[in-house]
Amino acid sequence: MTQQDPVTAALLVIGDEILSGRTKDKNIGYIAEFLTNVGIDMKEVRVVPDEEDDIVAAVQALSRRYTYLFTTGGIGPTHDDITADCVAKACGVTIDHDPRAVAILQARYKPEDLNEARMRMTRIPAGADLIDNPISKAPGFMIGNIIVMAGVPQIMQVMLDNVLPKLKTGVKMLSRSVETGGLPEGVYATPLGEVAKAHPGVIIGSYPSFDGKTFQNRIVMRAREDTVLETVEKAVIETLNRLHEAQGSGYRLPL
Repeated sequence: MTQQDPVTAALLVIGDEILSGRTKDKNIGYIAEFLTNVGIDMKEVRVVPDEEDDIVAAVQALSRRYTYLFTTGGIGPTHDDITADCVAKACGVTIDHDPRAVAILQARYKPEDLNEARMRMTRIPAGADLIDNPISKAPGFMIGNIIVMAGVPQIMQVMLDNVLPKLKTGVKMLSRSVETGGLPEGVYATPLGEVAKAHPGVIIGSYPSFDGKTFQNRIVMRAREDTVLETVEKAVIETLNRLHEAQGSGYRLPL
């Protein structure tokens, strides 16, 4: 995989409880970092309610736009867990109790405990591969480029680990960061924009933080080639040093 052929992804978070604020999402940051570390670029995150039309439309749009679509939530035993049905509809395939998933739950539960609600978790779209879930056993699944995972963070994380061998990955994005030495964004915004324009293959961002008393700013540069990244870092540092010199601050970043 080369820089001209990136592997991209979107994440679809499904659940009324996320949108209401009752449940605080803990999966977005984890998945974004996980994918970045294996060379998959997260390009979009979308949150939708437990409503069929919204889920189907989002699955179709995002799976067509990106290399992979990951979903979290909505594959449990309750009436509002409709993700599997919606993914089947979006893909134009049937859905039924999958013998592989049934066998997994039969090994976990006594026959009298394998009720209708739990059996809902064995309904898998036709043609999908199962994603192992060693924690609660009920599997996720992958159909085409769509990876359907649980919303519970611990279960989602093991599913993500288990599906990784099935995914193609790209060149890992590298990053470097530089503290501005107290320069405010308004001072370096235009010169930084000129550096960015001169190096279109590098992502450059400015990230302010506030400690309760003063603002601190950090410039982060991201690229897939270390030599390119090193060149841009030098250009950023030289730019900041010129600005410090012009202001007479006496501060100088080492090259």
